[in-house]
Amino acid sequence: MKYDLKNNKYFRWGLTAFLTIAASICFYYLLFHGNSIKAGFHTITGILMPVLYGLVTAYLLTPVLNYIETKLLFPLCRKLKVNENKKRNSIVRGIGILITAFLFIALIYSLVAMMLSQIVPSIVNIASNFDTYISNFTKWISKIMDDNPELGSQITFLIDKYSVELENWLNDTVLTKTSQVIMTVSLSVINILKGLWDFIIGFVISIYVLASKEKFAGQAKKMAYAFFEQKSANRLIKSFRFTHNTFIGFIGGKIVDSIIIGCLCFIGTTLLQTPYAALVSVIVGVTNIIPFFGPYLGAIPSAILILVVDPMHPLNCVYFVLFILVLQQFDGNFLGPKILGDSTGLSSFLVIVAILIGGGIFGIPGMIIGVPVFAVLYAALGRLVHISLIYKQVPNEEQKYTNIDCLDPETHEPVLFPEEEPKKRETPRRTAMLKFTLTLLKTIQKILTTIWTLIKKYSVIIYQKVRQLIEEYRQNQNSKKDGN
Repeated sequence: MKYDLKNNKYFRWGLTAFLTIAASICFYYLLFHGNSIKAGFHTITGILMPVLYGLVTAYLLTPVLNYIETKLLFPLCRKLKVNENKKRNSIVRGIGILITAFLFIALIYSLVAMMLSQIVPSIVNIASNFDTYISNFTKWISKIMDDNPELGSQITFLIDKYSVELENWLNDTVLTKTSQVIMTVSLSVINILKGLWDFIIGFVISIYVLASKEKFAGQAKKMAYAFFEQKSANRLIKSFRFTHNTFIGFIGGKIVDSIIIGCLCFIGTTLLQTPYAALVSVIVGVTNIIPFFGPYLGAIPSAILILVVDPMHPLNCVYFVLFILVLQQFDGNFLGPKILGDSTGLSSFLVIVAILIGGGIFGIPGMIIGVPVFAVLYAALGRLVHISLIYKQVPNEEQKYTNIDCLDPETHEPVLFPEEEPKKRETPRRTAMLKFTLTLLKTIQKILTTIWTLIKKYSVIIYQKVRQLIEEYRQNQNSKKDGN
């Protein structure tokens, strides 16, 4: 005798009870044994880290491989009249993977070579001349304090007030934890080497993934149609395709955008004769991958570095900050939209929310992938809202919900707000006050415009005069020393 378990109410009751008990047990362990679950998760993640690196690398290299095959290798085979067969496709795939791997290794090599040739000497120079930079910075602070006695006395009072607390903190906290600091640094070096080894193994894994990417995609689709109904499987595959397009469009476009911004920053800082132009450009370019906050995260330490290196010429730091602001506006209003387009579909407010949430949970990587993840979730929510509105037979267009009072219960059409009462006629006193306010604002605007014009006109002259006075003072000091 064949039982219909699907329509058996006792079977449904038992299944519901089992799932409820299982969910309660999982919730209990998650609530009271969360640290053990977290430790186990970190252990599994550490073991599978090379696989994760390989999957991420293969995913990022897939567009490059597809471009090489479709634009170069397959047209070349058709031009040479090579018949299409399995052997030819395998050879094309192998050549495409070799070219892709070569380009990837060449990119990493160029970055490392640039670091060794430009950035490393810059860092070594900063470290070797650190005492000189501190001395120049101290002289600059002393000069400011001498020129402003009130400010100097206030700073001296603060130093006397907090020097004892600083000394106690150094003796009780910093010096007693020196061994912990050394251990932390050692573990950091070991973790870096382990991460480098995992990345090398992951790169090897990515080669195998790229070689059989169509097979893996076919197996995933087959499993989707095996475990889900046909309509659900179609929606699932469509959702994954949308997720792929969103991620690859945003991350790939952001990498290209950051490379262009780094090159433009190097050109600009070279023309401005900014110290350590290569190091500053790399910092700005790398941090530009982070949306919205990235340019500022890179500009702040770079500006501090420029000011510390050359404190006697603070205008160099000011010019650099102004250049970064112009570059960020160019990137945000022209270059970024041209490259990224509307790949995310998020407003500026939602982008900021996505960055804050992603950064708060996963740190710097969360700030990078937070925007595409939030875009996928936002699109899924929009899809659910669309289906729900269609099911309820109410308008789906967003414009119809703007400035409405409610929906008509019978026709389901928007009901607009009742017309407002006509405004009261303005009194002569009110009109005179408005005219006076407008005249005052226009006058203030003219005054500010005039002041800004004078500042721009005479700032360079004042700067040159100050430099001339400083040079004359130095010459007088040198002449006095030579006379003595």
